[in-house]
Amino acid sequence: MTAEHAETRSAHGPAAAVTTLLAWLSPAFPVGGYAYSHSLEQAVEDGDVRDEATLEIWLTDALSLGLGRNDAILLQVAHRAAAAEDFGMLAEANELALAFAPTRELHLETSQQGRSFLDAVLAAWPNERLLAVGKRLGGEVAYPVAVGAAAACHGVPPETAASAYLVALTQALVSAGVRLAPIGQTSGAKIVGRIAPLANRLAAAAAHATLDDLANATFRLDLGSARHETQYTRLFRS
Repeated sequence: MTAEHAETRSAHGPAAAVTTLLAWLSPAFPVGGYAYSHSLEQAVEDGDVRDEATLEIWLTDALSLGLGRNDAILLQVAHRAAAAEDFGMLAEANELALAFAPTRELHLETSQQGRSFLDAVLAAWPNERLLAVGKRLGGEVAYPVAVGAAAACHGVPPETAASAYLVALTQALVSAGVRLAPIGQTSGAKIVGRIAPLANRLAAAAAHATLDDLANATFRLDLGSARHETQYTRLFRS
């Protein structure tokens, strides 16, 4: 495929950005997200998540106090770095994103999905800018960094990408919750509908944040992830 042909796949305008994100963040996109619960499986085992209400509380805390806020920052920092072809900053964001994963399982979750995502986009939506990014991001790639860099290379606005990423993350974790706890699909959909505005607020708040603004206060989730590594029976890799 020529570079000229590949460039025609870049997003131009709001509609194109939306369709690109729908494809990239679909459960069918080959990143293996269905295999991870981000410690939710341990939370169900411990009784912290028992029903619709407790799942919503757990997800809200996970997004606002750690995972969601940090990923929104990392995604948009990576977007700015890739757009400016600041490969030093892009590498720094990726290294810090990987280091921020507090357990082996959570490191695997972000690095495996990030590598798979970037490889899939490079194969199906290649362009010259993304090829240059791909050469710089060899080895492990954190998932939000991969999404942010790919979005920049395809003209998808950073805040739009961050909002869509967080909603897709919420949907993935709700899907895990439906499989783990006595929660029906309609209840899961209601949770996603109530949390979506939070995803938008987190993306907007992170629009001008830097790597110095990263923080995490989800201690029980992190400890649960460490305990999940030795949980007797498991459906998920994290």
